[in-house]
Amino acid sequence: MKRSAGILLPIFSLPSAYGIGSLGAEARAFANFLHDAGQAWWQILPVGPAGAGDSPYASESTFAGNPYFIDLELLAKDGLLTGEELASARVPEGDRIDYAAIHESRGELLRKAFQRVSGETAEAARAFTERNPWVREYALYRAVKKHFNNAAWFDWPDAALRRHDPAAVEHWRAELAEEVAFQTCVQHWFFTQWEDLKSYVNGLGLGLIGDLPIYVSLDSADVWSERREFLLDEEGRPSKVAGVPPDYFSEDGQLWGNPLYDWDAMRANGFGWWIRRVEGASRLFDAIRIDHFRGLESYWAVPAESDTAKVGAWEKGPGMDLLGVLTGWFPQVTLIAEDLGILTDGVHALREASGLPGMKVLEFAFDRPDNAYLPHNYASSRCVCYTGTHDNDTAAGWYSQAGEQERAFAAQYLGVEDPDAGKMEKALLRAGQGSVAELFVAQMQDYLGLGSEGRLNVPGVGSGNWRWRMRSGQAPAELARDIRSLTALYGRCNPAEEPGKPEEDERDRED
Repeated sequence: MKRSAGILLPIFSLPSAYGIGSLGAEARAFANFLHDAGQAWWQILPVGPAGAGDSPYASESTFAGNPYFIDLELLAKDGLLTGEELASARVPEGDRIDYAAIHESRGELLRKAFQRVSGETAEAARAFTERNPWVREYALYRAVKKHFNNAAWFDWPDAALRRHDPAAVEHWRAELAEEVAFQTCVQHWFFTQWEDLKSYVNGLGLGLIGDLPIYVSLDSADVWSERREFLLDEEGRPSKVAGVPPDYFSEDGQLWGNPLYDWDAMRANGFGWWIRRVEGASRLFDAIRIDHFRGLESYWAVPAESDTAKVGAWEKGPGMDLLGVLTGWFPQVTLIAEDLGILTDGVHALREASGLPGMKVLEFAFDRPDNAYLPHNYASSRCVCYTGTHDNDTAAGWYSQAGEQERAFAAQYLGVEDPDAGKMEKALLRAGQGSVAELFVAQMQDYLGLGSEGRLNVPGVGSGNWRWRMRSGQAPAELARDIRSLTALYGRCNPAEEPGKPEEDERDRED
């Protein structure tokens, strides 16, 4: 990664007349904004179907795309929705997503579009399935869940189907053929629109950074169809689940509840599931951030019956056995280690052995002069500096809620006199841009000057997250020029393009 900068904005946070961001015109407009702002990367969150609490980190599939991101106007352009149907889907623009309304209405709209698909589109969807074998399992999983009133797979009344018995699987595939075809078509739409958007983004010289959550949900197509990869009993229930112990974010820790991997079984089959997983992600993204990297060195295992993550034990992860396979299979993919949390010498050694750049979060930095996240302590430029991640408050929100000692040290370190939230936000952006880190990423909310009202997620809180989104016109050309000026000042992009001189590609995609 060459010296560069990027902005973090999830797809769902894009402006939209239909209640949630999508893969259409507003996504292209934001890509244009990033290009004009001198940015080389657009970082987004996982794009799979959101799960509990509408979290993108609790998806029912590690491979599938979120149907709510399908752009309705593009479907209408293809003759699959009418103008009247589009009008019925429009909602007053706001800065919060009403997931309940979308859950209620979007599926019906997509089914209307499905009823109008041509034979050519149906054939294209079948060809899509041939190229992506995971679609068969996911489409059937979704169809069966609908048939059984959205029950989790381990509660389905057909025991043979719960076990993924081949005869039962084929019986239900035939029984629910129409619903399976609909779910397949939805995924075909998503990936067709995604490929078109990615081509547009890459054509501007921009790369996409995506997230690979370390775990998958228990109630997911992945666990149902490939139970042998996970630590489950004969009924498909885990005895221990994933989480993290008490830390900066939560005094009770975070009880995620995901099933743990059977690392011995995965090692024995050459980590094939992970290879397929990263291969799928590499089609979506130009760089992949490996979520909870420290869990690959050792992970927190919590008894399944526990109410919090306080009680648990560290167990050994796959380490370089897995990372060596992934870096060997995907030398063309830039991998980033999300090495946050409780770090040990073993975690640092694993990151160094893997060669992956780690992360530095400025909002964690201001407690003492030897803090590793302070820019003067970066031992190497091979890292990614953030003001804050999707799990942090905005820069202004962080300063407003920080303790007195932390605020005083931050103001002194950043050289801000008479500090307030606005001044500290700008100083934090300047410090990140000026750091030696190869890549600097800020949340879009920080460039917009938003406080805690723009926060995306509060870890450990099960509801009310993942709702903020940008309004139309909130990112004007003047803001792009200001961001470009700051980015160019610290050598992360070229200055404003001169008339008649095309801008060089600012992104080096080689790892």
